[in-house]
Amino acid sequence: MNQFDTHEVFNQAPPFENVNLFDCDAALREALEREGGGGAAAALSALGAQLGRAETLDLARQANVNGPRLQAYDRAGRRIDEVEFHPAWQQLMTLLIGAGAHASPWDGSQTQVARAAQYLLFGQLENGAQCPVTMTYAAVPALRQAPPHIAARWLPKILSRHYDPRSLPVEHKRGALVGMGMTEKQGGTDVRSNTTRAEPVAADEAARLFGGADADGLHRVVGHKWFFSAPQCDAHLILAQRGGADGGLSCFFLPRYLPDGSRNHIRVQRLKDKLGNRSNASAEVEFTGAYAWLVGAPGRGVPTIIEMASHTRLDCVLGSAGIMRAALTHALHHARGRAAFGRPLAQQPLMQNVLADLALESEAATAFALRLARCFDEAADPAQALLGRLLTPAGKYWICKRGPGFGAEAMEVMGGGGYVEDGPLARLYREFPVNSIWEGSGNVMCLDLLRALGRTAAAREVLAAELALAGEVDADFAAFAARLLADLAQPQADEYGARVLAERVVLAVQAALLLRHAPPCVSAAFVASRLAREPGGAYGRLPAGVDCAAILARALSA
Repeated sequence: MNQFDTHEVFNQAPPFENVNLFDCDAALREALEREGGGGAAAALSALGAQLGRAETLDLARQANVNGPRLQAYDRAGRRIDEVEFHPAWQQLMTLLIGAGAHASPWDGSQTQVARAAQYLLFGQLENGAQCPVTMTYAAVPALRQAPPHIAARWLPKILSRHYDPRSLPVEHKRGALVGMGMTEKQGGTDVRSNTTRAEPVAADEAARLFGGADADGLHRVVGHKWFFSAPQCDAHLILAQRGGADGGLSCFFLPRYLPDGSRNHIRVQRLKDKLGNRSNASAEVEFTGAYAWLVGAPGRGVPTIIEMASHTRLDCVLGSAGIMRAALTHALHHARGRAAFGRPLAQQPLMQNVLADLALESEAATAFALRLARCFDEAADPAQALLGRLLTPAGKYWICKRGPGFGAEAMEVMGGGGYVEDGPLARLYREFPVNSIWEGSGNVMCLDLLRALGRTAAAREVLAAELALAGEVDADFAAFAARLLADLAQPQADEYGARVLAERVVLAVQAALLLRHAPPCVSAAFVASRLAREPGGAYGRLPAGVDCAAILARALSA
């Protein structure tokens, strides 16, 4: 070699790309089948191949390197409040909307379980683009409570499979997206402290402004939102204090364009400079006499929005499970292709312990997420609806909380190469916290679990029935479940210990699912490391005797 030539590059794993993300995931395929979404397997395999292509994976990098930009004014000085996105973002959104990730359960083309599997696959690609898709998906149940003229005009566009990023009135668009605006400067969790006001517009003035049915439910909004998710969306659901005798915190539908074709009075002050989720736009906005329409009953804003929140929280679980899967596959692929001290990293016992522990966490998250999605499919069954009411906040707490540590460990497997922005691990690591914070942080979820448990004794019964399906073959699981159910039978749950309770609920359900459906090498290791002793703060603490090689072979086919 010439002394001035660069060194030869060797002992580097090739990029994890051109892989079918669905076909290589046994846990996802099996969960899809058993939870009632097996009919979508062929379509998901085709999607997995598309999402795993090198050029598709690179869209995520491009969309994050070239984030959104606010253009507040046009060249003549007119206020336009537009957000500009890189073409890679537009391609990602086209993929998501074209696949129906925002609408398929509502138009009857997919079950919630099939859509959940699809969403988990998309979570392995790019989490930022999932934000407006999730909000649009979750908005549909709320919009069915909107005035008929709103629902008739907007729902067909929302359910459309056409992604239309143009800034136009909805009548001129092929598809529409819906965002959310809840948080204000003085309060995020405590939405009842909102100061934004919505005053009813008198009937004669409303008729003069827009006429016909558009006058029904019209309000004028003044105030602000400190986090206005995806300001590029065609409309937003917001919470505001309604004026009048039957006032109180209420839900409103706020479009970017008004029925007369003019821009609504929504002023984007700035885009948030966020830790992660950088491909997506989040904004601070002011409402300077914007027009909005009441959704649901006056003063019932929180109950109106609750169903929307339950669906967004499901997507937080799915999103975190998807990012976990992506981090695992990149780390495991690297460890198989990188050698140290004379043999591949993946064959070294301590590294196997770490990787197998990550694989257990990822499979348990996937199993839990799709079981939760089945609760949404079977919501007409009171037992399934109640189980979903319990598992949604508990799962959003624990699975999302496990994410950052998972991402850090996967990054460490790749060493310095995982810490730099050239690869995907740094971006994936930054994505994890948003799912834990958004739509109710950890404490909010745990308090919500306590509320669900405290309302009826049936809540404990449906959980007990779910756990009983695993039987009592495993003594550690049986003892763990018995202690949990005994504690839940106490008359008053302890708020101080609510985080531990949520963790125990999720671990019990995950263990039950794995004992019933996963190979013994997976279920036994999960129970031994999570139920028989405290999980601990780090991965790589599996007890002796675990068949790490079998777990890793299942996690990602070579």
